Amino acid sequence: MNETVIDELKKIVGEDRILTSKEDLLCYSFDGTPLRKFMPEVVVLPESADEISRVCKLAQKERFFIVPRGAGTSLSGGAVPSEGGLVLSMTKFNKIIEIDIENLTITVQAGVVTEEINKAVEKYGFFYPPDPASVKVSTIGGNVAENSGGLRGLKYGVTEDYVLGLEVVLPDGDIINTGVKTVKNVAGYNLNKLFIGSEGTIGIITEILLKLIPVPEYKKTFLVCFDDISNAASIVSKIISSRIVPATLEFLDNKTIRCVEEYTKIGLPINAGALLLIELDGNKEKVEKDTEKVIEICKKGKSISVDVARDEDEALKLTEARRSALSALARQKPTIILEDVTVPRNKLAEMVKEIDRISRKFNITIGTFGHIGDGNLHPTCLTDERDENELKRVEKAFSEIFEKAIALGGTISGEHGVGISKKKYLEKMIGSSGIKIMKKIKKVFDPNGILNPGKIF
Repeated sequence: MNETVIDELKKIVGEDRILTSKEDLLCYSFDGTPLRKFMPEVVVLPESADEISRVCKLAQKERFFIVPRGAGTSLSGGAVPSEGGLVLSMTKFNKIIEIDIENLTITVQAGVVTEEINKAVEKYGFFYPPDPASVKVSTIGGNVAENSGGLRGLKYGVTEDYVLGLEVVLPDGDIINTGVKTVKNVAGYNLNKLFIGSEGTIGIITEILLKLIPVPEYKKTFLVCFDDISNAASIVSKIISSRIVPATLEFLDNKTIRCVEEYTKIGLPINAGALLLIELDGNKEKVEKDTEKVIEICKKGKSISVDVARDEDEALKLTEARRSALSALARQKPTIILEDVTVPRNKLAEMVKEIDRISRKFNITIGTFGHIGDGNLHPTCLTDERDENELKRVEKAFSEIFEKAIALGGTISGEHGVGISKKKYLEKMIGSSGIKIMKKIKKVFDPNGILNPGKIF
């Protein structure tokens, strides 16, 4: 990134949208992932797909790396410039372009904060269901790049289930559009699915066409407490097999409960071994009937208490408390390492017991919470990066956790992606042939390897 390149970048975006000082670059050297800090050489804040296209063409000519970045909430090191180069900040792509109620769609730029989408459409009686815990901060472009999930994933699915089309700038500077507003579209390969979850390695997402659905008429939220984490985990498959699909089915172990209560002070039962946060929504009559069934299942499953939220405010407090789990745990130690494994629902009890066993084996503190309804757990280690011996034990512990998830027929990541943090585990999951195919796909789109290098593989 010599002065000639910097001058060319200034011609593309203007001097006021280029950052080069050490102080300005520092906050782009890390994301939400601990222990991953790499200084970029320059940061560029484009405002149009054409500007990004020109930056890509310059990168091809001068052979420098480009790392796309949304809000930097990535939990796998996906947004850090691990090989140096240019960070392309998408924060100025913050416009809602169109709300089309007749076709139940919204078109937004990639830098729009996810929560703003629902604020824009709720007055029409519609909503966009995917809701990662970082919904108030993360951008929709980052959500698409990581295929983010969230609390409502069990019933409503994840980001990919709502993306109808994308505008993408390819590494060579070409700009393509991948979809349409129609419900059905099977014209050629499904390029949407290819870019969703690609972690910014094969294209830069600039615009997104999303599907909307009606807001459910009625909902019921309640907490179910257990004295044992295995009993809580066992309940999940029993609820699902009874043909009830909650909108939300979340899990917190005792360590997480205590931290969240200390942080939020909303009256969570700090002596419970585990709790489930359950939300049912839909037709009022069915919700009431399903609530009775779920409470009955929980009582038979050795729950020690069931508390139904009295009103919408109380329900919101419970949901926000769950969203605060990471922040609450992060207050306990200087370093927090949040991981992300998913297993089949009927293996959840075995997985949570194994996480507990592994934490004791390596003498480290792990609090576990997550979207247990879809098998997605977040074992979270409280540690101190200055303690090198403990960090070595942490790495060994998570290696065993990943191996156990794979052995149970699960995955090393349900929603955070591979990035830097998990690339050494990917081959164990998909095999060398799977890695070869992915590398070939990367090569087709990015033969010179300029886009987000060092991620996934």
